[in-house]
Amino acid sequence: MSGIFTFWRANKKTSASIAKDRLQVLVAHERSANQQPDWMPKMQREILEVIRKYVPIASDDLKMEVRNEGENVSVIEINVDYPIGK
Repeated sequence: MSGIFTFWRANKKTSASIAKDRLQVLVAHERSANQQPDWMPKMQREILEVIRKYVPIASDDLKMEVRNEGENVSVIEINVDYPIGK
């Protein structure tokens, strides 16, 4: 029986490790935000304004990402979270 309890205690995360994980996520997000092109925030605001003419969405519902797919090719990915039937 002690083997089962030892297993759970060994896998239990401490508040320090949880805080460390959260901090790593925040740092990764900040790094990716700092690497975006200068024009990206303006484009995101303008796209959000156009979408809001047709459907009500929050600012957090629009996600944009630029990826380099090759030497001369970049892809702008735009995702809008909007549940069907709203």
